[in-house]
Amino acid sequence: LEPCDLLVLGLPHGGAMGRINEFTEMADRIIDLSADFRLGDAQAYVEWYGKAHSAPGWLGRFVYGLPELFRQQICGARYVSGVGCNATASVLAVWPLFAAGLADPGRDLICEVKVGSSEGGNRAGDATHHPERARAMRSFAPTGHRHTAEILQALALSEADDYASVAAHMSATAVDNVRGVLATAHVFVKAGVSERDLWRAYRQTYRDEPFVRIVKEKTGVYRYPEPKILSGSNYADVGFELDERTGRVVALCAIDNLVKGAAGSALQSLNLMCGWEETTGLGFPGLHPV
Repeated sequence: LEPCDLLVLGLPHGGAMGRINEFTEMADRIIDLSADFRLGDAQAYVEWYGKAHSAPGWLGRFVYGLPELFRQQICGARYVSGVGCNATASVLAVWPLFAAGLADPGRDLICEVKVGSSEGGNRAGDATHHPERARAMRSFAPTGHRHTAEILQALALSEADDYASVAAHMSATAVDNVRGVLATAHVFVKAGVSERDLWRAYRQTYRDEPFVRIVKEKTGVYRYPEPKILSGSNYADVGFELDERTGRVVALCAIDNLVKGAAGSALQSLNLMCGWEETTGLGFPGLHPV
């Protein structure tokens, strides 16, 4: 590789950490799309990835590349990590509830994500072969999904309440799609929280976000977020519904895992790092109804 201004790494997990010193000599700024530098704690990496990090000193030097939460830190940063697609959808679904202090810190967060085959990468396998995958709805990570660590890390940063001790659980189900993630999260809110409070929290959190839209309609086919209409776009559609009987909020987020969940989010961070307009190169509205 030749020296450059900014290097975007798309290596398999583990590939960037082993060569990070080499890469930093090639470029002043780096975006790593793998999971190598997403977690800020070396022990957390061991817990969730089952092995020691080979460059633990670099973990705290990378900014977590989710602009909706870490825009100020990304602006002007030298090193930014990619974000897991399931973590992106899950965090964006519930973030307003935690940022506004509406979530009950004594209750667990439960996320269930439905994902397309492209989440498994570009290597063919028995589970991703579409003649086998067609019409399948397969639970492949009922517990222990690694993106859970990213959700925990993000929620602990909320300043509105003490959410550092909140337990988060994620289950992942493979469905008959090529691309797309739909996160369905269950959050118990504090007593007295109304639907008006929820609207206020979501609007205040996302009103200035160029790629987050609130989708919550009373009629029509697309009443709630739907990955199908986001294919090829960098948009994240979020929605919610309050179960007043139990105080449970069902929070939803749909994204294209290959764009907002990967390359698009990286480009969004790149624009911020370079001081360019954040939406540059990301205005494509999507492939639907193709």
